[in-house]
Amino acid sequence: MALIKSISGIRGTIGGIPGDNLTPLDVVKFTAAFGTIISEKKKSVKIVIGRDGRISGSMVRDLVVSTLTGLGINVVDLGLSTTPTVEVAVKMEKADGGIIITASHNPKEWNALKLLNKEGEFISSEIGEKVLELADKQSFSFVPVDKLGTLTIDNSYLQKHIDAILHYPLINAKDIAAKNYKVVVDTINSTGAIFVPALLNALGVENVILLNGEITGKFAHNPEPIPQHLNELSKEVVRQKADFGIAVDPDVDRLCFVCEDGSMFGEEYTLVAVADYILGKKKGNTVSNMSSTKALKEITLKHGAEYFPSAVGEVNVVQRMKEVNAVIGGEGNGGVIVPDFHYGRDALIGIALFLSHLASHKNGLKSFRSRYPDYFISKNKIELEKNIDVKSIFQKIKEKYQKNPVNTEDGLKIEFDNDWVHLRTSNTEPIIRIYAESDFESKADNIASRLMQDIKEFA
Repeated sequence: MALIKSISGIRGTIGGIPGDNLTPLDVVKFTAAFGTIISEKKKSVKIVIGRDGRISGSMVRDLVVSTLTGLGINVVDLGLSTTPTVEVAVKMEKADGGIIITASHNPKEWNALKLLNKEGEFISSEIGEKVLELADKQSFSFVPVDKLGTLTIDNSYLQKHIDAILHYPLINAKDIAAKNYKVVVDTINSTGAIFVPALLNALGVENVILLNGEITGKFAHNPEPIPQHLNELSKEVVRQKADFGIAVDPDVDRLCFVCEDGSMFGEEYTLVAVADYILGKKKGNTVSNMSSTKALKEITLKHGAEYFPSAVGEVNVVQRMKEVNAVIGGEGNGGVIVPDFHYGRDALIGIALFLSHLASHKNGLKSFRSRYPDYFISKNKIELEKNIDVKSIFQKIKEKYQKNPVNTEDGLKIEFDNDWVHLRTSNTEPIIRIYAESDFESKADNIASRLMQDIKEFA
C-alpha cells in the first residue's frame, strides 16, 4: 500500500512487495543503513530500541535486533515501551542512537522505524538522506561471527522515566494527589496501558479506569487521538462520573483530555495549557508548528514572551526551539516538548504538567478550559493517488489566492483576515492535510471545504 521515507522515519504498511511497502527486506535494509552510519569511525556502538504494541511489532523488532547485532552493534532492548521513553533512555544509556518501532497514530497495518541520534532526538534531514542513499545502494558490510554485537534486555526504563518526571521541578504530585481525581484513560490497545496508569499512580491518582487496555495492537478504533475517534472515552467519562478522561496514541507521544461532561478539551489546547503553566513559572519563548492553533501565540504574548512558528514535524519544531531558546513547544496534535526535560514529544511529562496546572484550579476541567481562547480547527485530509503532481496543484492555488498573505515554508498557509488554512503533504501518510482555523466551527469547516474543492478541481 505505501512506503514513506520522511523526517518522521521509515514508515509503511506491512506485507506486499519490497520497496512499495514495509517488508522484512525493507526493515533490514534501512536498519543496516542507519546502523552503518551510526558506527562510522567508532570501535564500540550501542543503540537503544523499543516498540509499541502493534501486531507486527515483535516481527520488526526481531529483524532490527538481528540486523544491528550482525553489524557488531550492541543493542539495549526496552521491549514494550513508548517513544519518549526510548528517547530518554538513549541519553541515560549514553548510547550512540536509537530506533523506535512504531507508526505512532497510524492504523494497525502500519509500522515504522523512528531513528534517533545520540541526544535521543530524531536524526537530521542530512543524516536521513545518507540513510536513504546507503539503503538504496545496499553497500553495507556485516561482521564475522566473533565480532557480533550483544543484546541486553532492560525493563527498568518505565520506572526511570517516571522518576525523572517526578523530580522535574514544576511537577506538583502532592497537589495532584490531594485532588483525589477519578480518571478514565483510553490506551488504544498499546503501551500506554502500562505507562500511563503507572505514572498516574506515582502522581497520587489511584482511581484509574482503563479503556482498551489489552496490548494486542488490534486498535479498538482509529488510533489518532482526535474528537471523532474518542466517542467511547467521552461516554465512559460521563458514565463513570469521572473528573476527566485522557487519550494517548499507540506510542504515547500525543495527548488529549476529555472534560467531565464528555466534551473535548481539544488536542490543540493540551500544549496551550501546559505552556500557560510553564510561562507562569519562568520566562521564555514558545514554538509550535504552523498547523497549530493561534491560541498559543496569544497566551505567549500575554506572558510577555515571543512566539515562533515552525514547519510541521518534530525535527523542525525542535530545531526552531533551539534557535529561539524556547522554554516550551510542540505541535497542536497534542505533542508537548519540554526542552529542559528532553527534546521530544512526551505525553507522560505532558500529563504531569497539565495536572499540576489543573490542581491549582478550584473547579472542574470544563471550567478550566474556559481560561483559554475558543478557536476551532477543522482537520481534513485527501488521499493521494500515485503520480499526482502536488506542487502544480499548490502553485495554482497560490495563484488563485495571490491577494491573500501566503506562507510557502511548509506547503501553503493562506490567511483570511483573522482565519487561516494550511495545506501540506503528510510526513506519515500518502495524503494532503487541510487544516483551517476560525472563531466559529462552521467558518473553519467552510474554509477547509473551499480549499478541498480547489485541490480536486486543480487535480
